[in-house]
Amino acid sequence: MQLDGFMLPPGLILILGAFILPQVEGRVRHALLLALPLLTLLMVWLIPHGSHLTLGLMEYELEPLRSSAEGRLFATVFAVAAFAGGWYALNKATLLELSAAFFYAGSAIGVTFAGDLITLFIYWELMALGSTLVLWANGKQNPRAYPASMRYLLVHLCGGVVLMAGIAGHVYATGSIAFSSMTMTDGLAKWLILAGFLVNVGAPPLSAWIADAYPEASPSGMVFLSAFTTKTAVFVLIVGFPGTEILIYIGLYMVFYGIVYGLLENNLRRLMAYSIVSQVGFMVTAVGIGTELALNGAAAHAFAHIIYKALLLMSAGSVLLMTGKRHCTDLGGLFKHMPITAIAGITGALAISAFPFTSGFVTKSLETAAAYQFAATASDPMLLVWVWFLLTAASAGSFLYVGLKFPWFVFFNKDAGLRPTDPAPHMQYAMWFFAFLCIALGVFPEALYAILPYQNDLLAQPKSYQQYTASHLLSQFQLLLFAGLAFFALLPLLKQTLTISLDVDWIYRRLFKVLGQEFTFKVGDLGGKTEAKIHGRIKRLIAHMHGPSGPRIHWPSGFMVLWVAVLLVGALGLYYLR
Repeated sequence: MQLDGFMLPPGLILILGAFILPQVEGRVRHALLLALPLLTLLMVWLIPHGSHLTLGLMEYELEPLRSSAEGRLFATVFAVAAFAGGWYALNKATLLELSAAFFYAGSAIGVTFAGDLITLFIYWELMALGSTLVLWANGKQNPRAYPASMRYLLVHLCGGVVLMAGIAGHVYATGSIAFSSMTMTDGLAKWLILAGFLVNVGAPPLSAWIADAYPEASPSGMVFLSAFTTKTAVFVLIVGFPGTEILIYIGLYMVFYGIVYGLLENNLRRLMAYSIVSQVGFMVTAVGIGTELALNGAAAHAFAHIIYKALLLMSAGSVLLMTGKRHCTDLGGLFKHMPITAIAGITGALAISAFPFTSGFVTKSLETAAAYQFAATASDPMLLVWVWFLLTAASAGSFLYVGLKFPWFVFFNKDAGLRPTDPAPHMQYAMWFFAFLCIALGVFPEALYAILPYQNDLLAQPKSYQQYTASHLLSQFQLLLFAGLAFFALLPLLKQTLTISLDVDWIYRRLFKVLGQEFTFKVGDLGGKTEAKIHGRIKRLIAHMHGPSGPRIHWPSGFMVLWVAVLLVGALGLYYLR
């Protein structure tokens, strides 16, 4: 074992804290909810840059701690998100949700410090477990939460199987478990690892798991869910696959997929989920461009996105909590009754729209600038010109479906007759905190730029980071102005209706249902006492996993999860028996 200094992985603080929270009550628990993320943040910055911890495992050396500029940046915002999320959830979330959320956040921070693929995979799967438990925690309040969590778990278990198979192939081919850039690696293993990462990004054709699962969590649960999984996937893409051209096309698809579905969506929280896909698409596109400026843009955008998206979800969650309504058609005129919630939501909406003097303005533009600058030296300059044009247009789209649609239909549209008040003070304080960060990062971006991972580009092209120029401000105000005019001109066409948006998940949900019914029919039709007893015991076992109110796991989900587990065991067996 080699240890530089007495340092341990910072994520372990939150993971261990998740098991301590159930053992304490009252003010002690509240103090831990705020103190543990701050302690984690302190540890992130106390670890010297370049420090590492190695542990021997057979002929390999695990590296559960490796401090890098990218990892520190993402770990910082993850710790901040855990702090604000715990503050927001202080007296409203269940104990299971709080423990699961801290376990989830700690696992995400573990990924950012992982120096080898085995450690990364372990934390990767722990994230899936923690996030699933966050969804389960809302099962009593929302009957749709448990089935959604099973579909969520199924997707991530499948992604984990693909990732593990890729890691096994990579180790077999190279003899190394180090987690570093794989862009120069050929073979199937590289593409399997990339596919495993893309599942967590929310890339096509599995983008729908975000909109399917996240909105079924509690108001505070969705805040936690929005922060970690997709942004951890962005982190591993930055480290492992910078400059992989296919990511440009995948990212652009995600950008416009999210915009189209966001414009169509009536469910407020599903609209927010689709905006996560769209915004992460910007980051994936920047990773595909692969220049230092683009990678800085992806990292900065991820940092800002976690904050303003959490702020938007805090505002939307407060509306849901105080009104019980989640559809745009049921809401309107809430500004005068929930002014603090409205101001927080408007601030987040302006930030996601890249409005000047907000965090979105000083981070998104790094990605578009990278596309424009790289076009001059690229082998296919027209591709990057189109990328620049599409990303610029997508910024206007973000203003349409979140920046304007969310505040208008919830806070300023025709009064729906609801008379709620702003939520509890601790929820208001959490919203004020993130609203302050959205403005502070926009006004003083140098603090964020100073911790971006690639500083060579900053020295070579300092003008790339000078956001407040007359031309940039003028062009952005023009873009937002015309997008706003288009919104109000087309407002009759954007009128929300009580409809359901079918997504790609409809296909595999129907498929699993048919397979599950066929499996159940065949098992039940085998005949014989032995088979009947086995079938009955399996069903009773599944029923016990729910509790006194009956079985939770539907046959299609349980059947598919079983086979995913079998595939995982097979992949591990192939690795160790090679």
